Amino acid sequence: MENFEQFKTPGQLIEFLLNERGWTQVLLGSILGKDATTVSKLISDKLGVSAELAVLLEETFSVSAERFLELQSSFELAKARYAVTPDPKRTSRAKLLGELPITEMINRGWLKLQNTKNINEIEEAVSIFFGVTKGEDVQVMSYAAKKTNAHESILPVQLAWLYRVGSIAQQMLVKPFNETKLTKLVEQLKPLLIAPQEARKAPKLFAEYGIRLVFVEALKGSKIDGVCFWLDDKTPVIGMSLRFDRMDNFWFVLRHELEHVMQGHGKNSPHFDIDDGTSKIDAEEIAANEAASNFCVLTSKVDSFIARKAPLFQERDFLGFARIAGVHPCIVAGQIRHKTERYELFNAHNEKIRDHVLPSAITDGWGTIAPV
Repeated sequence: MENFEQFKTPGQLIEFLLNERGWTQVLLGSILGKDATTVSKLISDKLGVSAELAVLLEETFSVSAERFLELQSSFELAKARYAVTPDPKRTSRAKLLGELPITEMINRGWLKLQNTKNINEIEEAVSIFFGVTKGEDVQVMSYAAKKTNAHESILPVQLAWLYRVGSIAQQMLVKPFNETKLTKLVEQLKPLLIAPQEARKAPKLFAEYGIRLVFVEALKGSKIDGVCFWLDDKTPVIGMSLRFDRMDNFWFVLRHELEHVMQGHGKNSPHFDIDDGTSKIDAEEIAANEAASNFCVLTSKVDSFIARKAPLFQERDFLGFARIAGVHPCIVAGQIRHKTERYELFNAHNEKIRDHVLPSAITDGWGTIAPV
């Protein structure tokens, strides 16, 4: 079979086959049942080869119909590439809009749209949400596109949650931040661990010390528990998702993020607390984890209790330890479960926290839309 790789269009191949046979365009038209004008347009590639016409050409020249159609397809694609203006940002824009939870963001009141099926309106709403001129510009905000504890790009869903926290935090009124007084804040928080309802006092205390504490319900798939970042060098923000409605988790995450603030972490890029099973633990995370654990119950005391009582933990001993530690049993239970990896222990002492915290806090989600 003859090689026709040198031909770039079906017209070039048809013209070659005519010349090879010494045929005129009129003769080919008669064979195909087409007029001379149609044949002329085919040769000049002003008329495309359809599947039906490719079969007629196959019968006429003994060249496969697939070859004519392949040339036609390649030619059409080449014309399209020439006609379409290259846009390096198109791929990143499509990735962003494709991976953002647009429907959830609309339902949560984050995107304001008249027509939810209008892509231009969606892109404009996304641009407004992220505070940029065009949707594709979101990608260049590298300061918000890193999770410093893992040194990896964060997901668009995580980026959206972060921006919502930031937009709410910018409108909050709190007292001036003074980092030298934060140890006193820790002292005032410690007595609140005695009962779940005491957590309602936390948001006001954070505002008194100049820290913007925001609670934003997690987006599906975000897996974010908390974040620490700064609007400027004197404006720290803590965002929490309350993914786990449990007293021990609330206080651990809150104290964890507070330690990041106390150490000045997250000033260059947000410091996320993401439970995705892949995040690496760096020095900053280790320090925050240790501070949070010791705040809940001194690690040395928990380790001692486990060493003395494991593997059989008696309810009486457990409650006595919580009483001596001066915290609610749920706090102690969380520490023991984490250290022993026995997550079935003391679940009867779990306490929900969300309903105690949210009424006194700046909140977005759980049926509430923050006025941004």
